[in-house]
Amino acid sequence: MISAKHLTKYYGEHLAVDDISFEITEGHVYGFLGPNGAGKSTTMNIITGCLSATEGTVLIDGHDIFEEPNEAKRVIGYLPEHPPLYMNESPAEYLKFVGEAKGLRGSRLLEQVNEVIEKTGISNVKHRRISALSKGYKQRVGIAQALLGNPKVIILDEPTVGLDPIQIIEIRELIKELGKTHTVIFSSHILSEVQTICDQIIMIANGKLVAFEELDELLKNQQKENLEDIFIELSMKKAMKEKEKEDEA
Repeated sequence: MISAKHLTKYYGEHLAVDDISFEITEGHVYGFLGPNGAGKSTTMNIITGCLSATEGTVLIDGHDIFEEPNEAKRVIGYLPEHPPLYMNESPAEYLKFVGEAKGLRGSRLLEQVNEVIEKTGISNVKHRRISALSKGYKQRVGIAQALLGNPKVIILDEPTVGLDPIQIIEIRELIKELGKTHTVIFSSHILSEVQTICDQIIMIANGKLVAFEELDELLKNQQKENLEDIFIELSMKKAMKEKEKEDEA
C-alpha cells in the first residue's frame, strides 16, 4: 500500500532523515514513534507529498508520490500536526470547501460531508465558527477533512497534542474506530496511547529506523512490558552510537 525506500532528507548540512525504508500494508494501525527532532514529522511530510526527499522513493498504491501526486494523494488522508483550519468558517463550510478541493461535487459531496461529520462526532458544532471550538473539536474537524474522499490510508501527526485527558480519550476512541475501516498511521509522543491503539510499531531515532515490528513481537523480543521502556532503550542506544561515531571522527 505504501512503500518507502531509502528516504533521506537534508536541511542544508543537517541530516534529518537517514536512509529509512518501510512497507505499510492494509488493515493495520501503525504507531510512528521517535524523540523530538528524530525526523518523524519530516518523514510523514515526505510520504504525504508535502515535502520533497533529498533521496529515495515513496509509492502509494503503486503511484509515485512525487511523479504522480494527484493519483497517490487520492489514497491518503492527512492530518498534519498543525491542521490548516479556516477559523472564520463553520466545520460544515470548511469541509465542503475541502471536499470540493478533493474533487467531490453535488450529492456525493454533501453525502460525504455529512458522513464524516457524523463519524467524527461534530454534528452538534457543525454550524459554529471553528475559532469558537475547543482544541478537541478542532482536532475532530481536522480528522474529518482527512476522511473526505474515503481514502484507504489515514495519516495522523500528533493528533492528541495539547488536548486535555478527556479529549485524549475521545480522540483515542475515534482512532480505534477508524482503524476498523482504514489503515492508520498515527504519530504520538504519548506512548501509552500508542500501545493501546496500535498493532504495528515504527520507531526512529536520530533520523534512523530503529524498530519496525508488530507490537506484541516487539515487546516479546525486547523482553519489556511497555513501549516506554523500549523507546528509551532503543533511543539511548542510537544516541550513544552516534556519539561514538562523532568521538571517533
